[in-house]
Amino acid sequence: MLRLIYLILKSARPRQWIKNLALYAPLFFSGFLFFKPVDGPAYFLVVTYAVFLYSILTSSIYLINDIIDRKEDRQHPFKKNRPIASGDLPVGLAAAVAMGGLGLVFLLTLSLPIFFRLLLLAYFVLQMLYALRIKHIAILDVVSIALGFLIRIYAGAVIVDLHMSVWFLLTVVSASLFLAVGKRQSERTLLKDYNLAFSRKALRHYTQRLLDQYTGMFANATWLTYALFSFQHETSQVGAAAQRFPGLYLILPRTLQSQKLLMLSLPFVIFGVMRYLQLVYEENKGESPEKVLLNDKMLLSTVFLFGLTVFLVLYA
Repeated sequence: MLRLIYLILKSARPRQWIKNLALYAPLFFSGFLFFKPVDGPAYFLVVTYAVFLYSILTSSIYLINDIIDRKEDRQHPFKKNRPIASGDLPVGLAAAVAMGGLGLVFLLTLSLPIFFRLLLLAYFVLQMLYALRIKHIAILDVVSIALGFLIRIYAGAVIVDLHMSVWFLLTVVSASLFLAVGKRQSERTLLKDYNLAFSRKALRHYTQRLLDQYTGMFANATWLTYALFSFQHETSQVGAAAQRFPGLYLILPRTLQSQKLLMLSLPFVIFGVMRYLQLVYEENKGESPEKVLLNDKMLLSTVFLFGLTVFLVLYA
């Protein structure tokens, strides 16, 4: 019994839940992280509940995806060890758990805003289309991955009714496309190293030169769109500080008296992109972005410093 529970949890891929933290992004960058309306729960708790629902949904989808791909996964050097592909986890039990998870999500969202529920449905439909068809179509496969992240971002904003900057949305799209192309880079290299045929049809249409072009394009787009987002984000902290410490601002040159303090976080974004590229090209670690983030100390430290800088600018 305990082994079956372990195999179900392994197939549910809790490590992938880190992607659902994207739902916090609109709240975090809006400046309303600690806001609590008079007639409702705190925004942070509401978004946390949304993250919980998306985690159940994504785990159910992974179970369904592994059922669909079990024959194909058996030909993969690593995926063949997945519980369903290896036969350790019965298909019937996995299907029952997945249906139970989907049913639970449906029941828990009945009292939530209709637009949030529609976004949940859109995410589920997108993932089913990806599993059945889209992942075999070049370009559309990486676009659908970016769309999945975009739906998460919108869900995090809709659940607490927040506005989002268009540059912030473009940053999300660029970053998710960058990660998706890096994933394809690593998959192609992996299959080439093991002298295996391309099990996924879409990989046959991604030449190394094309993937290099895509990688460079979306890497540049990621930090440039974030730069524009941070440049347009003005904060009142400088004005408040000028009133509290007038003597300091008398001696500061005008160059340093900027209200666009969010740009202080830009160097971490640029370094993060460069480090991820290094991991993809030198160590072939782009196949699982969540593993890269959790296991690479340098990248993890960069993300922490980035978050700390943004937090200090927006909330300190």
